Amino acid sequence: MSSIITPLRHVRGFDVVRPLSIWTLILMMMPLVLLPLASVFIFGTSKGLHSFWVALKAPEAIFALELSMVTSFWATAFNVLFGLFAAYVLSRYNFWGRNALIVTISLPTAIPTAVAGFALLLLWGPYGTLGRLLAPHGIQMMFTAGAIVLANIFVTFPLAFGVIKPVLDTMSRSLEEASATIGATRWQTFWHVTLPSLRGAIVSGALLTFARAVGEFGSTILVSGNLAGRTQTAPLYIFAKFNEGQIEAANAIAIVLALFSFLIFSVLFFARDWLDVE
Repeated sequence: MSSIITPLRHVRGFDVVRPLSIWTLILMMMPLVLLPLASVFIFGTSKGLHSFWVALKAPEAIFALELSMVTSFWATAFNVLFGLFAAYVLSRYNFWGRNALIVTISLPTAIPTAVAGFALLLLWGPYGTLGRLLAPHGIQMMFTAGAIVLANIFVTFPLAFGVIKPVLDTMSRSLEEASATIGATRWQTFWHVTLPSLRGAIVSGALLTFARAVGEFGSTILVSGNLAGRTQTAPLYIFAKFNEGQIEAANAIAIVLALFSFLIFSVLFFARDWLDVE
Protein backbone atom coordinates (compact mmCIF):
# COMPACT_ATOMS: atom_id res chain seq x y z
CA MET A 1 0.00 0.00 0.00
CA SER A 2 1.30 3.46 -0.81
CA SER A 3 1.73 5.85 2.09
CA ILE A 4 1.42 9.64 2.31
CA ILE A 5 4.59 11.39 3.45
CA THR A 6 4.03 14.60 5.40
CA PRO A 7 6.95 16.96 6.08
CA LEU A 8 8.05 17.47 9.66
CA ARG A 9 7.66 21.02 10.96
CA HIS A 10 10.79 21.83 12.97
CA VAL A 11 10.53 25.57 12.47
CA ARG A 12 7.78 28.14 12.06
CA GLY A 13 7.61 30.31 8.97
CA PHE A 14 9.99 29.83 6.05
CA ASP A 15 12.07 26.63 6.25
CA VAL A 16 15.46 27.51 4.75
CA VAL A 17 16.67 23.91 5.01
CA ARG A 18 14.10 22.65 2.49
CA PRO A 19 15.27 24.56 -0.64
CA LEU A 20 18.89 24.25 0.46
CA SER A 21 18.57 20.46 0.72
CA ILE A 22 16.82 20.17 -2.65
CA TRP A 23 19.41 22.26 -4.48
CA THR A 24 22.26 20.42 -2.77
CA LEU A 25 20.80 17.13 -3.96
CA ILE A 26 20.44 18.43 -7.53
CA LEU A 27 23.99 19.85 -7.55
CA MET A 28 25.38 16.54 -6.32
CA MET A 29 23.51 14.66 -9.04
CA MET A 30 24.59 17.01 -11.85
CA PRO A 31 28.15 15.68 -12.42
CA LEU A 32 27.33 12.13 -11.28
CA VAL A 33 24.11 11.32 -13.16
CA LEU A 34 22.38 14.20 -14.97
CA LEU A 35 25.26 15.63 -17.02
CA PRO A 36 26.62 12.24 -18.22
CA LEU A 37 23.15 11.22 -19.40
CA ALA A 38 22.51 14.62 -20.96
CA SER A 39 25.82 14.47 -22.84
CA VAL A 40 24.76 11.24 -24.53
CA PHE A 41 21.60 12.85 -25.92
CA ILE A 42 23.24 16.20 -26.76
CA PHE A 43 26.12 14.63 -28.68
CA GLY A 44 23.90 12.05 -30.35
CA THR A 45 21.58 14.68 -31.82
CA SER A 46 24.18 17.40 -32.45
CA LYS A 47 24.24 16.65 -36.18
CA GLY A 48 20.49 16.34 -36.47
CA LEU A 49 18.00 13.54 -36.09
CA HIS A 50 18.67 12.31 -39.64
CA SER A 51 22.29 11.47 -38.80
CA PHE A 52 21.15 9.72 -35.61
CA TRP A 53 18.54 7.71 -37.53
CA VAL A 54 21.03 6.64 -40.21
CA ALA A 55 23.44 5.36 -37.53
CA LEU A 56 20.60 3.55 -35.78
CA LYS A 57 19.37 1.82 -38.98
CA ALA A 58 22.74 0.20 -39.73
CA PRO A 59 22.28 -3.59 -40.10
CA GLU A 60 24.86 -4.35 -37.41
CA ALA A 61 23.19 -1.94 -34.99
CA ILE A 62 19.73 -3.46 -35.55
CA PHE A 63 21.14 -6.97 -35.13
CA ALA A 64 22.89 -6.00 -31.88
CA LEU A 65 19.69 -4.54 -30.44
CA GLU A 66 17.61 -7.55 -31.50
CA LEU A 67 20.16 -10.00 -30.05
CA SER A 68 20.22 -8.13 -26.74
CA MET A 69 16.41 -8.19 -26.51
CA VAL A 70 16.08 -11.88 -27.39
CA THR A 71 18.84 -13.14 -25.11
CA SER A 72 17.63 -10.91 -22.28
CA PHE A 73 14.09 -12.23 -22.70
CA TRP A 74 15.17 -15.86 -22.33
CA ALA A 75 17.42 -15.07 -19.38
CA THR A 76 14.57 -13.18 -17.73
CA ALA A 77 12.07 -16.00 -18.34
CA PHE A 78 14.39 -18.55 -16.75
CA ASN A 79 15.36 -16.41 -13.78
CA VAL A 80 11.78 -15.38 -12.99
CA LEU A 81 10.72 -19.04 -12.94
CA PHE A 82 13.76 -20.01 -10.91
CA GLY A 83 13.38 -17.02 -8.59
CA LEU A 84 9.73 -17.85 -7.96
CA PHE A 85 10.51 -21.51 -7.24
CA ALA A 86 13.54 -20.75 -5.06
CA ALA A 87 11.72 -18.01 -3.14
CA TYR A 88 8.78 -20.33 -2.43
CA VAL A 89 10.98 -23.20 -1.22
CA LEU A 90 13.24 -21.01 0.93
CA SER A 91 10.33 -19.03 2.35
CA ARG A 92 8.02 -21.91 3.16
CA TYR A 93 10.47 -24.58 4.37
CA ASN A 94 13.17 -24.58 7.04
CA PHE A 95 16.00 -27.07 6.52
CA TRP A 96 19.70 -27.50 7.16
CA GLY A 97 21.77 -25.40 4.75
CA ARG A 98 18.91 -22.99 3.97
CA ASN A 99 20.95 -19.86 4.80
CA ALA A 100 23.89 -21.16 2.77
CA LEU A 101 21.59 -21.52 -0.26
CA ILE A 102 20.29 -17.97 0.15
CA VAL A 103 23.85 -16.62 0.31
CA THR A 104 24.87 -18.67 -2.74
CA ILE A 105 21.94 -17.40 -4.80
CA SER A 106 22.88 -13.83 -3.86
CA LEU A 107 26.59 -14.23 -4.74
CA PRO A 108 26.41 -13.13 -8.42
CA THR A 109 25.57 -9.58 -7.29
CA ALA A 110 28.98 -9.34 -5.59
CA ILE A 111 31.09 -11.19 -8.16
CA PRO A 112 32.67 -8.98 -10.88
CA THR A 113 31.02 -9.68 -14.22
CA ALA A 114 34.40 -10.36 -15.84
CA VAL A 115 34.96 -13.10 -13.27
CA ALA A 116 31.52 -14.50 -14.11
CA GLY A 117 32.39 -14.67 -17.81
CA PHE A 118 35.75 -16.28 -17.08
CA ALA A 119 34.08 -18.86 -14.82
CA LEU A 120 31.63 -19.76 -17.59
CA LEU A 121 34.52 -20.21 -20.01
CA LEU A 122 36.26 -22.55 -17.58
CA LEU A 123 33.08 -24.60 -17.32
CA TRP A 124 31.56 -24.52 -20.81
CA GLY A 125 34.56 -23.58 -22.97
CA PRO A 126 36.19 -26.00 -25.44
CA TYR A 127 38.65 -27.08 -22.75
CA GLY A 128 36.31 -26.56 -19.82
CA THR A 129 34.98 -29.12 -17.37
CA LEU A 130 31.71 -29.67 -19.23
CA GLY A 131 32.80 -28.27 -22.57
CA ARG A 132 35.23 -31.15 -23.14
CA LEU A 133 32.40 -33.63 -22.70
CA LEU A 134 30.18 -31.81 -25.21
CA ALA A 135 32.85 -31.15 -27.85
CA PRO A 136 32.98 -34.76 -29.21
CA HIS A 137 29.22 -34.50 -29.87
CA GLY A 138 29.66 -31.29 -31.86
CA ILE A 139 28.06 -29.13 -29.17
CA GLN A 140 29.71 -25.76 -28.64
CA MET A 141 28.21 -23.53 -25.97
CA MET A 142 30.70 -20.66 -25.86
CA PHE A 143 30.87 -17.90 -28.50
CA THR A 144 27.21 -18.39 -29.42
CA ALA A 145 23.94 -16.68 -28.55
CA GLY A 146 23.38 -19.45 -26.02
CA ALA A 147 26.52 -18.36 -24.19
CA ILE A 148 25.09 -14.84 -23.90
CA VAL A 149 21.92 -16.27 -22.36
CA LEU A 150 24.02 -18.27 -19.89
CA ALA A 151 26.01 -15.17 -18.94
CA ASN A 152 22.86 -13.11 -18.47
CA ILE A 153 21.29 -15.85 -16.34
CA PHE A 154 24.36 -16.00 -14.11
CA VAL A 155 24.64 -12.24 -13.65
CA THR A 156 20.92 -11.61 -13.07
CA PHE A 157 20.39 -14.78 -11.00
CA PRO A 158 19.49 -13.07 -7.70
CA LEU A 159 17.32 -10.18 -8.95
CA ALA A 160 13.88 -11.79 -9.30
CA PHE A 161 14.54 -13.98 -6.26
CA GLY A 162 15.52 -10.92 -4.23
CA VAL A 163 12.24 -9.17 -5.08
CA ILE A 164 9.88 -12.15 -4.69
CA LYS A 165 11.21 -13.72 -1.48
CA PRO A 166 10.65 -10.71 0.84
CA VAL A 167 7.02 -10.55 -0.34
CA LEU A 168 6.54 -14.25 0.40
CA ASP A 169 8.19 -13.82 3.81
CA THR A 170 5.74 -11.09 4.84
CA MET A 171 2.65 -12.54 3.17
CA SER A 172 -0.13 -13.68 5.48
CA ARG A 173 -0.69 -17.42 5.26
CA SER A 174 -4.30 -17.23 6.43
CA LEU A 175 -5.68 -17.42 2.88
CA GLU A 176 -3.44 -20.38 2.04
CA GLU A 177 -4.58 -22.17 5.20
CA ALA A 178 -8.21 -21.40 4.42
CA SER A 179 -7.75 -22.80 0.92
CA ALA A 180 -6.30 -26.00 2.36
CA THR A 181 -9.21 -26.42 4.78
CA ILE A 182 -11.76 -26.45 1.95
CA GLY A 183 -9.92 -29.25 0.20
CA ALA A 184 -7.70 -27.42 -2.31
CA THR A 185 -4.49 -29.16 -3.28
CA ARG A 186 -1.11 -27.51 -2.74
CA TRP A 187 -0.89 -26.71 -6.45
CA GLN A 188 -4.40 -25.21 -6.53
CA THR A 189 -3.60 -23.08 -3.49
CA PHE A 190 -0.40 -21.86 -5.08
CA TRP A 191 -2.02 -21.12 -8.47
CA HIS A 192 -5.19 -19.41 -7.23
CA VAL A 193 -4.08 -17.85 -3.92
CA THR A 194 -0.31 -17.41 -3.63
CA LEU A 195 0.59 -16.55 -7.23
CA PRO A 196 -1.93 -13.68 -7.67
CA SER A 197 -0.57 -12.08 -4.51
CA LEU A 198 2.91 -12.12 -6.05
CA ARG A 199 1.80 -10.28 -9.21
CA GLY A 200 3.67 -7.08 -8.41
CA ALA A 201 6.82 -8.81 -7.20
CA ILE A 202 6.99 -10.99 -10.32
CA VAL A 203 6.53 -8.06 -12.70
CA SER A 204 9.06 -5.93 -10.79
CA GLY A 205 11.59 -8.77 -10.71
CA ALA A 206 11.13 -9.43 -14.41
CA LEU A 207 11.61 -5.78 -15.37
CA LEU A 208 14.72 -5.42 -13.20
CA THR A 209 16.17 -8.66 -14.58
CA PHE A 210 15.47 -7.66 -18.18
CA ALA A 211 16.95 -4.18 -17.75
CA ARG A 212 20.08 -5.62 -16.15
CA ALA A 213 20.49 -8.30 -18.83
CA VAL A 214 20.11 -5.85 -21.73
CA GLY A 215 22.96 -3.75 -20.35
CA GLU A 216 25.30 -6.62 -19.47
CA PHE A 217 28.84 -6.18 -20.80
CA GLY A 218 31.62 -7.68 -18.67
CA SER A 219 30.62 -11.34 -18.87
CA THR A 220 29.24 -11.33 -22.42
CA ILE A 221 32.39 -9.92 -23.97
CA LEU A 222 34.26 -12.98 -22.74
CA VAL A 223 31.77 -15.70 -23.64
CA SER A 224 30.34 -14.31 -26.90
CA GLY A 225 33.48 -13.58 -28.89
CA ASN A 226 31.99 -10.16 -29.83
CA LEU A 227 31.44 -11.16 -33.45
CA ALA A 228 29.63 -8.43 -35.41
CA GLY A 229 26.36 -9.66 -36.87
CA ARG A 230 26.61 -12.95 -34.95
CA THR A 231 27.22 -12.60 -31.21
CA GLN A 232 27.58 -8.85 -30.72
CA THR A 233 25.03 -7.42 -28.27
CA ALA A 234 24.14 -3.74 -27.97
CA PRO A 235 26.67 -2.94 -25.19
CA LEU A 236 29.39 -4.79 -27.12
CA TYR A 237 28.42 -2.84 -30.26
CA ILE A 238 28.93 0.43 -28.38
CA PHE A 239 32.33 -0.75 -27.16
CA ALA A 240 33.44 -1.92 -30.62
CA LYS A 241 32.31 1.20 -32.46
CA PHE A 242 33.92 3.47 -29.87
CA ASN A 243 37.24 1.64 -30.29
CA GLU A 244 36.91 2.01 -34.07
CA GLY A 245 36.38 5.76 -33.71
CA GLN A 246 32.77 5.58 -34.94
CA ILE A 247 31.39 7.68 -32.12
CA GLU A 248 28.07 8.46 -33.80
CA ALA A 249 27.27 4.77 -34.28
CA ALA A 250 28.12 4.02 -30.66
CA ASN A 251 26.15 6.99 -29.42
CA ALA A 252 23.00 6.02 -31.34
CA ILE A 253 22.76 2.66 -29.54
CA ALA A 254 23.69 4.32 -26.25
CA ILE A 255 20.69 6.64 -26.58
CA VAL A 256 18.36 3.71 -27.25
CA LEU A 257 19.60 1.80 -24.21
CA ALA A 258 19.34 4.91 -22.02
CA LEU A 259 15.75 5.54 -23.14
CA PHE A 260 14.91 1.88 -22.62
CA SER A 261 16.25 1.93 -19.07
CA PHE A 262 14.36 5.15 -18.34
CA LEU A 263 11.15 3.57 -19.63
CA ILE A 264 11.53 0.47 -17.44
CA PHE A 265 12.21 2.39 -14.25
CA SER A 266 9.41 4.84 -15.05
CA VAL A 267 7.02 1.89 -15.24
CA LEU A 268 8.34 0.57 -11.93
CA PHE A 269 7.87 3.99 -10.30
CA PHE A 270 4.55 5.17 -11.71
CA ALA A 271 2.91 1.73 -11.57
CA ARG A 272 4.04 1.05 -8.01
CA ASP A 273 0.46 1.26 -6.67
CA TRP A 274 -0.63 -1.45 -9.09
CA LEU A 275 2.49 -3.48 -8.31
CA ASP A 276 1.99 -3.26 -4.55
CA VAL A 277 0.62 -6.36 -2.96
CA GLU A 278 -2.80 -5.79 -1.48
